[in-house]
Amino acid sequence: MNNKLHTIKYVVFDLFSAATAWTLFFIYRKMIIEIDNYVNLHNIFDKNYLISIFVIPVFWLLSYYLMGYYRDIYRKSRLKELWQTFTLSLLGVLIIFFILILDDFINTYKDYYLSLLFLFSTHFFLTYIPRVIITSTTIKRLRNRNIGFSTLLVGSNGEALQTFNEFKNQKKSAGNKFVGFINIYDKSNVELEKLIPKLGKFEDLDIIIKKQQIEEVIVAIESSEHKEINRILTKLHRTNVIIKVIPSMFDIVTGIANISALYSSPLIKIPNHLMTAVQENIKRLFDVFVSLFAILILSPVYTITAIAVKFSSKGPIIYAQERVGKNGKPFKIFKFRSMYLDSEKLGPSLSSDNDSRITKVGKFMRKTRLDEIPQFFNVLFGSMSLVGPRPERQFYIDKIVEKAPYYLKLHKVKPGITSWGQVKFGYAENVDEMVERLKYDIIYLQNMSLYVDFKILIYTVRTVIQGTGK
Repeated sequence: MNNKLHTIKYVVFDLFSAATAWTLFFIYRKMIIEIDNYVNLHNIFDKNYLISIFVIPVFWLLSYYLMGYYRDIYRKSRLKELWQTFTLSLLGVLIIFFILILDDFINTYKDYYLSLLFLFSTHFFLTYIPRVIITSTTIKRLRNRNIGFSTLLVGSNGEALQTFNEFKNQKKSAGNKFVGFINIYDKSNVELEKLIPKLGKFEDLDIIIKKQQIEEVIVAIESSEHKEINRILTKLHRTNVIIKVIPSMFDIVTGIANISALYSSPLIKIPNHLMTAVQENIKRLFDVFVSLFAILILSPVYTITAIAVKFSSKGPIIYAQERVGKNGKPFKIFKFRSMYLDSEKLGPSLSSDNDSRITKVGKFMRKTRLDEIPQFFNVLFGSMSLVGPRPERQFYIDKIVEKAPYYLKLHKVKPGITSWGQVKFGYAENVDEMVERLKYDIIYLQNMSLYVDFKILIYTVRTVIQGTGK
């Protein structure tokens, strides 16, 4: 389904609603509250109005974005949408009131309350009505199977067949369109193959998901195979799909299973986001702001370091190397070159404290993390974050995964310039040290928050100033 086009529908109506509500409020203020000063429409639509009619809708749009309203645009609940629109409208109107309206001309304090009530009710109803119409239309199309999420069934034999039949026979669809299935073991499932195609082997799961543009994966395995859940989830962590697991009776009794829709089967939904929408969006805005600020402030440091690298040895100043980022996507990471040219002509090799390939300038840069500062551009372009697990090359990822398959969980988030593993452990000199450092990054994933990010940044700055980096 076209998520971008569907999002645009909400954005256009939100902008139009915000502009209309503000225009009606402006007319109300000038023709009722301030009637003695404004007696015609020419005076109403003055310079202040022309400025605010652009600023106010943008303010509302940024507020909706920060609060995560445009996330999972096809998976909206009308009841939740009512509550979201109400609370955001109330909060936004209060902010506008204290910033723009509080010092306006009034006859009595009653005018303040009437102004606040008029703006809130107008904005809320004009915003909510288009939203609920779009959402209701989308839900109806999903339930009638006119549209749906491309879904892959991962399972084996009886459980997978039963699950497919349950979804197929639902009176009102949950929105899943099954494009095929795979078995966790390479078994044949004759009955299921009569209904949907078998798309390949479990080992090719990530390739199948990309090729078939899968949006949701439903895991339906036998009770005896629940030990395979970790293997399945580890494989799926490099993708950006919604993961749902058919629960056992124990899961249902203990309350782990949940119902996302009344007409749907009970499922265990594996969280696809490790931070709330608000925190994720603030984190991204913070990344952009700090990166721009750092690039500007550190421009003299960039210049001096670039000159030092240039005169330290032959070769380029900036070293670009392919690393693996969020959802397993490769990208080019930028660093000031700290090694002699062609240091890896015999193949990938990790550095060590007494590595003869590192230049004298390079050793200083590594101690102070100066070799990493070009990565502010990576953060600005969106391939990295300020804080996140350090990205690795595919060559070393393959070696790490042999010893610690759960390493792939790190690909659920953007890699970072610094990380808790980097602060606590530093550079790894071999695969065993990489695995040892991994525990810090896994714990970071389980405790991700803006607060933790700030702490890691503070420790990183301290390491840079003291020059104690490994």
